[in-house]
Amino acid sequence: MASDLAAFVRGLPKAELHLHLEGTLEPELKFRLARRNGIELPEKTVDEVKQTYRFHDLTSFLRVYYPAMRVLQRPEDFHDLAFDYLRRAHAQGVRHAELFFDPQAHTGRGIPFPTVISGYRSAIARARRELGISAELILCFLRDHSAEYAMATLLEALPYKSWILGVGLDSDERGNPPSKFAAVFERARAEGFLLTMHCDIDQPDSVEHIRQALEDIAVDRLDHGTNIVEDDRLVELAAAKGIALTCCPVSNSFVTAEMKSAQIVGLLDRGLTVTVNSDDPAYFGAYVADNYLALAEHGGLGIDRLAELARNSFRASWLTPARQDAFLREVDDYVAANG
Repeated sequence: MASDLAAFVRGLPKAELHLHLEGTLEPELKFRLARRNGIELPEKTVDEVKQTYRFHDLTSFLRVYYPAMRVLQRPEDFHDLAFDYLRRAHAQGVRHAELFFDPQAHTGRGIPFPTVISGYRSAIARARRELGISAELILCFLRDHSAEYAMATLLEALPYKSWILGVGLDSDERGNPPSKFAAVFERARAEGFLLTMHCDIDQPDSVEHIRQALEDIAVDRLDHGTNIVEDDRLVELAAAKGIALTCCPVSNSFVTAEMKSAQIVGLLDRGLTVTVNSDDPAYFGAYVADNYLALAEHGGLGIDRLAELARNSFRASWLTPARQDAFLREVDDYVAANG
């Protein structure tokens, strides 16, 4: 039965809405890019790379995450990173993906913004052409840098706004509340970008950060956000505003004591548009279908609830209503044929 459920989940049409492209850097690709760019890595084998993946919270994860990016130097490096992810996602039933990228993690080490975005954009075009999977980019600001740097990054992105669907906020949340970036997000909205923000699980002031994101910034979507269960008023507000949550069960289990399955399922039961995603799958060892299966195991979900999560992923996406409806019909047809 477990293998039947795994096959069902991998074939289930779904969207992925919380995926960091830089978090898809598999060790094999890391070595390939290092060779291409003449970079000597301290690790000599895939196993040695994986031995460095020892995290117990968000901060310890970020200490491994950012240094690995130095192998990304040229447009073709960013292309290969994104296309490798989209190929894996396609094999796990992803029909559409909305992809975070962190330009400051690259421009801050001397890689020009056009190098980053042109590589990613070419991979998206290739994946649509060769795999039939659609994708869009969401530019994330690093919240542990200044608001002025974020604004400068936003302005640098404006010539490429037709390639960027929305903006987000990620990285180390401690002492870096949404309010720090209020003016940046106000400008982004005025420029026509959709808005989302990370409110990572079990961070200091998590609930207040969620409140700021929902009420003060008025985001269109909320990333992680599971601590909203601690405030019934905010749960009701999110439900009333139709704010979706992009939850990541497996990564939760790396940066805190559990994957928060009870809370995620509880929010689903309360009518919130909960979605399941993989976050940084190369580091957490689980792509999106693996996250569906993990939540099914720990949250006691059957195929009906898993199909509900897949439908939510399209409803929460920033696709046009017509494209959402087309994908929802795909889910219904798949369940009818395979359920």
